[in-house]
Order: sequence, then structure tokens, then C-alpha cells
Amino acid sequence: MINKEFNLKTCLVTNRNNKTERQFFHIIEQAIIGGVSTIQLREKNTKSKEFYEIAIKLKKLCDKCKVPLIINDRLDIAISANGDGVHIGAEDIPGNVVRDIIGSNKILGISASTVNDAIAAEELGADYIGVGAVFPTKSKVTNEISIEKLKEIVESVNIPVVAIGGINESNISSLKNTGIKGVAIISAIMNSDDPKKIAEQLNKTIL
Repeated sequence: MINKEFNLKTCLVTNRNNKTERQFFHIIEQAIIGGVSTIQLREKNTKSKEFYEIAIKLKKLCDKCKVPLIINDRLDIAISANGDGVHIGAEDIPGNVVRDIIGSNKILGISASTVNDAIAAEELGADYIGVGAVFPTKSKVTNEISIEKLKEIVESVNIPVVAIGGINESNISSLKNTGIKGVAIISAIMNSDDPKKIAEQLNKTIL
């Protein structure tokens, strides 16, 4: 486990689709003011130089607001931009290799969709596990995980589990009593006209 503390209650996973840079950073800052506890920078279709430049700017914002910045998939960007951690998937570099590279003080998140994947992720050094999609979503193409399966995964590991996928203010209450430690939100906040208000509503509802 890492030595620093981090709060997984509400993690904002970014999506820049059709947004100017000013809009993008405004949404994130407003979401943090509304109570988002962690930012995960996800840039699937961005070239390395631009990704790096965005990460540097976002790290400054996150440091100012005192929330951790986790980089999705890109270990090189996480290191070069001095991110607080990295989140990887099943097809990325193995978790134990990533842990050796980033050390014990950085956050390592690993995606899992089965009990076996979750147990393996914990053994490989994950600090938390991302499980989803728990509801239908257009942000990420993946199979949907039932609430029952989510509970099974939570019960199979000793590290925090974060639910992701299609979570919004109308369905988040369905995740109560599952044992998760937090939720990862994408569209509900990134596409909102009032990200601060949505973040506040989500924070009041979950856990």
C-alpha cells in the first residue's frame, strides 16, 4: 500500500470530447469544488506530447486543490508529469512491473471484471480495483457487470473497489450496500452544464 492517503469516494474520469481547453479545465475545477476527491486523466485518442502538456496543467490544478491525479493507461505520462498514480487495464503492462517502476508511494489502480481478475490485481500490487461497467455506458465499450457480481468482487479482495460505468445521479443509489469504496464518474459530470452541482449530488448519495 502507498504511504500517502487518498480518497476514492468520487473519482472523475475525464473526457475532452467536443470541449475547448478552457471548458475542460473549468469542468474539472468545478467538480473538485463540488466534492470530487480524485481525478483520473483519460486520453485514449491523444498524441503523447499533447497528453503530456494536458497532464502537466492538470497536475498544477490538482495540487492547488489538494486532490490526487491518476493517469489512465500511460505509465510514461504518469512518470513524466509526476502524477500521483496510474490506472491500468488487463491488456497493459503487468501490475507488478508497474509497481516496481512507480514505487510504493504512488497509487496503482487496476481494472477487473471477474473475481479472479480482482484477486490477481491485488496480488500484483494494486491499491484499488476499478470494476465495471455497472450500468450501460457510451464512454467505454465493455461488458456490463451485475450488482451481484460487483458484490462478489468486493468480497474477494482486501483493497478498495471503485465502481465505474454509466453512473449518474439517478442510479447511483443502487450501489449502496455493495461494499464499494467509491465511484468513478465520466459523462454525468463531464457533460453537465453544472458539474459542481452534480458532484455535490453524487457525493451526498453514495456511501
